[in-house]
Amino acid sequence: MTTELVSVRYLVDDVEAAIDFYTTHLGFEVHTNFPPAFADVTRGGLRLLLSGPASSAGRPMPDGTRPGPGGWNRIHLIVSDIEAEVARLRDAGIQFRSDIVTGPGGKQIVFDDPSGNPVELFQPAAR
Repeated sequence: MTTELVSVRYLVDDVEAAIDFYTTHLGFEVHTNFPPAFADVTRGGLRLLLSGPASSAGRPMPDGTRPGPGGWNRIHLIVSDIEAEVARLRDAGIQFRSDIVTGPGGKQIVFDDPSGNPVELFQPAAR
């Protein structure tokens, strides 16, 4: 199977707030928008599905469990200057889960979208 886009689904509390967040702060573009149930936004080869409570993805499971946002699985966005990106996002009021963490592969930091879904910025180590 070949596709030009990799799709990731995020459950969100408010589709319009999610669209605003991803387009304003992270350079995504709106692909489709069916408020209040669903929208998808794209950035490069990533298609992010934003599924609200009224979407089919938000329907309860047979045992009654309701899907919801949050957790630690996340999209991973590569940046060339993580310090500059963190400063820009902090200036816009974005709160981070921690400070920048440095490891053998590079630097990373995690923050949440308006529904509590995590987003990671990652700057690869110089080679």
